[in-house]
Amino acid sequence: MADFTTEQIRNLAVMGHTNAGKSSLLEALLFSANAIILKGRVDKGTNHADFTAQEKAHHHSLEPSFLNFDVQNHHLNFIDTPGLPDFIGRALLPLSAVESVLLVVNASTGIESVTKRAFEAARAQGKAVIIAINHLDGNEALVAEVLADIQLQFGHRCLPVNLPNEMANDVVDCYLHCDLNAKTLFSDVETARDELIDTVLEEDDRLMELYLEQGDSLTPAQLHAPLEAALRMGHLVPVCFTSAEQDIGIGSLLEMLTKLMPSPLEANPPQFIKGFTENATPIDVSQKADDHVLAHIFRVSIDPFLGRMGVFRLYQGTIEVGMKLFIGHSRKPFKVTNILKLQGDQHSNVTQAIPGDICAIAKIDELEVGAVLHDSHDEDEFHLPELVLPQPIFGLAVSAKRRGDEQKISEVLHKLVAEDPSLQIARNEAEGQTVLQGQGDLHLQIALEKAQTLFNVDMDTDTPAIAYRETVLGEASFRYRHKKQSGGSGQFGEVELKVEPLERGQGFEFVSKVVGGSVPTQYIPAVEKGIKEAMTAGELGGFPMQDIKVTVVDGKHHSVDSKEIAFVMAGKKAFMEAVKLAQPVILEPIVEMNICVAQQHVGDITADISSERGMVCGTQADSSGMVTVEVEVPLANVSNYSTRLKSMTGGDGQFSMNFSRYDVQPKQAAKTAAMA
Repeated sequence: MADFTTEQIRNLAVMGHTNAGKSSLLEALLFSANAIILKGRVDKGTNHADFTAQEKAHHHSLEPSFLNFDVQNHHLNFIDTPGLPDFIGRALLPLSAVESVLLVVNASTGIESVTKRAFEAARAQGKAVIIAINHLDGNEALVAEVLADIQLQFGHRCLPVNLPNEMANDVVDCYLHCDLNAKTLFSDVETARDELIDTVLEEDDRLMELYLEQGDSLTPAQLHAPLEAALRMGHLVPVCFTSAEQDIGIGSLLEMLTKLMPSPLEANPPQFIKGFTENATPIDVSQKADDHVLAHIFRVSIDPFLGRMGVFRLYQGTIEVGMKLFIGHSRKPFKVTNILKLQGDQHSNVTQAIPGDICAIAKIDELEVGAVLHDSHDEDEFHLPELVLPQPIFGLAVSAKRRGDEQKISEVLHKLVAEDPSLQIARNEAEGQTVLQGQGDLHLQIALEKAQTLFNVDMDTDTPAIAYRETVLGEASFRYRHKKQSGGSGQFGEVELKVEPLERGQGFEFVSKVVGGSVPTQYIPAVEKGIKEAMTAGELGGFPMQDIKVTVVDGKHHSVDSKEIAFVMAGKKAFMEAVKLAQPVILEPIVEMNICVAQQHVGDITADISSERGMVCGTQADSSGMVTVEVEVPLANVSNYSTRLKSMTGGDGQFSMNFSRYDVQPKQAAKTAAMA
């Protein structure tokens, strides 16, 4: 049995921009909790979170990793996430499994692009957030300004629960163990405590009246329930100060994590959904140990020797070794042969998993990200809402170095995507290319490195391909009959389709308005299948199509010759002809860029962006004299931007990039308007 209860569990994703010190902070927490006897170092490749050969070589976290320990009568599960902008998709995947996010900010650089995106994603999913301003040592003059910037960008409810002392070699508690006479580096304990209590009491009118009557006599225990409500709703974001290198504020942070952050029973409950159609219904989980099993796979890793391993969060029921579980709507169960707790690269076997815990199972080939494990067919259609990951914006055409390796390369590419769904595989039929798409050059480089070192597959790569898309600007209808007779039973299917545009980002919508049985119900999915095949191939340049609504209006069938393949072909041909009449256009990806440069280079940056069809959206200066220029620009015009930035700034500039939207190419728009 587990040595802890669901109420004692704390699940946290550790997020933040690269070089914020996430992995080092975890080492300090492990050491403080006596979970390790010696702190590892990122620069020496000895820290426990970054254990793969790639991470040691690059000195960066590249994949989510898992650590856990028991401290102060609590069980803490930590998920260390990558901080490089290219790996934001990998960083977002574990959010569904945790109640809280520990957001780490570097005191010397302040809020950066991944910090912003992590905070926004955490709050969008209803996660409690606690911020650690790290690297306190040596940055004493900056921390007050960093806190002010956090409150400016993330809200005035980001309040310190401790403050650096006047020597900045320790922290002073402002909530649990207040010493009102302690000297602090800035502000004071009484002001910080009053702001915290006032914010917490906004969630409980009864306690507010009691506080006004009793003055300062309310205890943290009395404030616990409204505190948890404030954390759940984002009305309070605690801020701590730490130095992982000097072990400053580590003990205080541990206490805040165990006593302030919510347990699985206190957090916003996950909203499972039953069904996959417009009639799908929300399902509340019970989180009871004696209920049906309901667990969610949020991370998959594939090793040539260990096989496929799935990391899961258990929401209700108890999983024990020897029991049988189902994956999704599979009718065939699998037997749980082992349950693993992950500690970096070490795996320890446990006999059971309880609600709220994070564990893993291995050597099950059917495991995939998003799959739900359950023990009853009553939960066959249960699932969590699909996590929306960033759109891929870079691509590399990949091909086999040796003849005969094509099948092996395909298998490895699909393994890479299974581990990291922010990668995608596309087929450019016009060029005959297989394209691996991702968030940037480094994202793709790391994936190809892994293919070579772990799976022993070498690939040739071609010029990065831009992930263009196609859509239509107008409406059109077309009727197509597929008829084939070659002896015996033939093929017959006829459909009439209407094609019309959707708003950008809406994807694909399929509607059947067939009446009177002109197309039998069992053939409607075949029509949709044919349409989707045509959308993948594209019409103008072989690029996938999106933002299109297709309505099946009418059709015909034959009692003998009609079969599924006939309606697949009819749907495909009718769609392709309708698209030709509906003003097809090519969409190009527009990206948002945050370019950080010294003040003297801002003019060069803005002029360069303007010359590349870009738009400057704003600028923001920080205390170090650096300026962040926020721009939107077509991806095709900045695919080599790192080289240009080095040329303009002498190597001092930095930038991050993420997908913004798809927009019609100007040339395409003009051509379409002329044709209309």
